[in-house]
Amino acid sequence: MRRSRLNARALRRLLNVWPPFLFSGIHVADFADDWRHARVELRMRPWNRNYVGTHFGGSLFAMTDPFWMVMVMHALGSDYIVWDKAGEIEFIKPGRGTVSARFDLEDGVLDAIRTTTAEGDKHLRWFETTVIDAAGDPVARVRKQLYVRRKPMR
Repeated sequence: MRRSRLNARALRRLLNVWPPFLFSGIHVADFADDWRHARVELRMRPWNRNYVGTHFGGSLFAMTDPFWMVMVMHALGSDYIVWDKAGEIEFIKPGRGTVSARFDLEDGVLDAIRTTTAEGDKHLRWFETTVIDAAGDPVARVRKQLYVRRKPMR
């Protein structure tokens, strides 16, 4: 599906029934119409616990996976190529119950990307998200690196 035809509300609904998210207990709670904010939850279910009864590390990473790329891609528009380049996760404490992650894309970040890529140069930028538990304590820190380049003018 073309990204220009998909709004944030429709993408949120699609992600919530997408089997990898649905069966992992991942729920997209909010996706702003301007692509600048998203909030995702991972709910503990009997089928998504690991051997010791906490959230799988892969599920903690998966709940954060597409959001920075999708948000930057839509916020910049179709004149840009945006890809995930790298990702890493640091586990801080065991995740239990419902955990959540927020993504807030600031205008200054988009302006810096536009400036850096104005002449067609690639830009690599790290984005960080903290996964928190219901008490607000950090469970994991996820970093994603995006590759961004302005498409050549035709």
